[in-house]
Amino acid sequence: MTRLTGSALRVTVFVGENDTWHHRPLYSEIVHRAHAAGLAGASVFRGVEGFGASSLIHTTRLLSLSEDLPVAVVIVDTEERVRGFLPQLDELVTEGLVILDDCEVIRYVGRNATPTAAGETDPKGERPS
Repeated sequence: MTRLTGSALRVTVFVGENDTWHHRPLYSEIVHRAHAAGLAGASVFRGVEGFGASSLIHTTRLLSLSEDLPVAVVIVDTEERVRGFLPQLDELVTEGLVILDDCEVIRYVGRNATPTAAGETDPKGERPS
């Protein structure tokens, strides 16, 4: 299991929900490549409304339920690992926005860790001493 605490780098990729890479949703391709690269994690968030460089406003409030809504793919890992992944994003993202933020990870625990006596989860799956 990946352990990550302390200083980290967050990359957020804003693309359109309908953007594709070889007939696959672009956000899905980014997540799968981040996983294959061994990054700590990636999540995709669907926007309800937004606009970008095209100045077209995309919203769920129109008659159509999906008007190419904005999605954000968020990846957090060490600076070295995130920066090593950037060339792949450069290849994939032809339209969109990629931003980097310094951040601090205070807790990162996978679901397969075992509970401790106090009900907390120890990332190594061990009981506290």
